[in-house]
Amino acid sequence: MDGIEDDVSGQATVLRLDLLSDVGREAASLYGVSSVPTTLLFDGAGRVVMRETGLPDRGAFRAKVAELAGRP
Repeated sequence: MDGIEDDVSGQATVLRLDLLSDVGREAASLYGVSSVPTTLLFDGAGRVVMRETGLPDRGAFRAKVAELAGRP
């Protein structure tokens, strides 16, 4: 995830959750996260539109964020 914040600055907000925290455990349970790292991308309506387990494909992530933001 390092660097993705910079890649999508101004287009998306990146949140990192610690799965040892109460909030992290709750989110993991809610979204079925069983391995780390897991990257979830949500659209403006809160739907998961991209999910990757393991290191994320930064290019695919950036492209999907740009698509959701209406940018080429």
